[in-house]
Amino acid sequence: MNSDQIVGNWKKITGEVKKKWGKLTDNEITKAEGRADILAGKIQEHYGKSREEALKEVNEFFLGLKP
Repeated sequence: MNSDQIVGNWKKITGEVKKKWGKLTDNEITKAEGRADILAGKIQEHYGKSREEALKEVNEFFLGLKP
């Protein structure tokens, strides 16, 4: 899925995000609005990962989504 598709389908994708990163709040997921940088920042905060590691996880997750 490309970034425009992710943003457009964000409400549908949030359940999958919650399954993968359960420590994130619904509000944090909603506010990310499909933006990898914001989501990675929240993952970094909650899971103690480096910025690069969190961003890599998010990008891999997005690549694995079915269009």
